[in-house]
Amino acid sequence: MNENQQTLGFNWRATLQRLRVPIGFVTAILFAVFSRPSWPSLTIGIPLALSGALIRAWASGHLRKNAELAVSGPYAHTRNPLYFGSFVMAAGCAVAGGSWWIGVWLIAFFLAIYWPVMQAEAAHMQTLFGESYARWSTAVPLFLPRLTPYRSGQNRSFDFGQYTHHREWRALIGLGLVFVVLILKAAKVF
Repeated sequence: MNENQQTLGFNWRATLQRLRVPIGFVTAILFAVFSRPSWPSLTIGIPLALSGALIRAWASGHLRKNAELAVSGPYAHTRNPLYFGSFVMAAGCAVAGGSWWIGVWLIAFFLAIYWPVMQAEAAHMQTLFGESYARWSTAVPLFLPRLTPYRSGQNRSFDFGQYTHHREWRALIGLGLVFVVLILKAAKVF
């Protein structure tokens, strides 16, 4: 790969990172308008989405961004538990929303936006943490969790202060708003 292709690739990743939030808002609006929830779809989708929010919460309580390599809690199972939790939340919302094409859109959106972001973050982590990251990354998958935890010797417990520092409670509030919209739609309020 020549220097121009590397620069183009870097700019593409940077552009995706900048656009992920605005595209996410547009996706949320499309989801709210075109979802067709039913009581059975809500019964399955809401618990699934909540489990994704819990994964995100658990991960945020173990993360000290750019200060130390997080290898405890969910980071012992996947290198990207925040993104994995987001994926589970999106899958739960897609099921709750009751529209297969919205589900396909959410999966495509996630892969198009977050896969390059995970790759860029992996390169950044390699730069920050060197050999520690190299050992951890060979044992822990990038996205899909391994069943048995990685044994690093670090036995850090969940830190509620980190959870609030990262303002992860906002994901739970947003998810609650999505649930309200879906429940009102299922009840034929609008």
